[in-house]
Amino acid sequence: MTHLLLGAVLLGNLGVCVAAQDVLVPPTQVRFHSVDYKNILRWTPPTNSTSLQYYIQWKIYGEPQWLDVDGCQGIHKHQCDLSGVTSDPREWYYARVHASSLSSSKSAWALSPRFSPRWDTKISPPVLRLNLTEKGIVVRLKPPRLLVQKMRSSLLYKIYLIHTSGEEEVFEMEYDSNKVTLKDLNHKAKYCLQAQTMIPLQTRSSDRGSVKCVTTL
Repeated sequence: MTHLLLGAVLLGNLGVCVAAQDVLVPPTQVRFHSVDYKNILRWTPPTNSTSLQYYIQWKIYGEPQWLDVDGCQGIHKHQCDLSGVTSDPREWYYARVHASSLSSSKSAWALSPRFSPRWDTKISPPVLRLNLTEKGIVVRLKPPRLLVQKMRSSLLYKIYLIHTSGEEEVFEMEYDSNKVTLKDLNHKAKYCLQAQTMIPLQTRSSDRGSVKCVTTL
């Protein structure tokens, strides 16, 4: 009888160990990475995990119902584009993700911090293009496409003209303007320029873009 009881206890402990091994640890560091309203959810997979599938859901802050993200069910990669379902800049959103193994065990849900497209997206500087003419430097700016779709009427640009002395002149350019010509410059002089995207209504701006230099005619 003693041997039978001991065997039962050992089998029971073995069963607990097997069950514990089947429990998946949830993903960690679930967070949104958003640039110019392209909202990507990313996460860190469980340690030593292989062949896991991930399932992503989202909801609007204050709403009770979680919704599946189409195209992000049973995926193997560690990120999901939620731009389509988190497109309203006036709303706040949550997302969550859980892992599933081939043995059909599932992890708990891992929740993201609350996310606002309007306030949490990072603004990019515009693409700066320069042409030299006898009149001066012709500056053309091109913003990211998604940013234009969201903030078309609210964009403003700052152009920084940097002299060889280090002195800067600042010019403003509205989104609707196709180009601006910087005139009254010294001949055969080197000038460097940078551009910055501004959203005055939100008191937000991008970093300055990369420096481009030209020498006038």
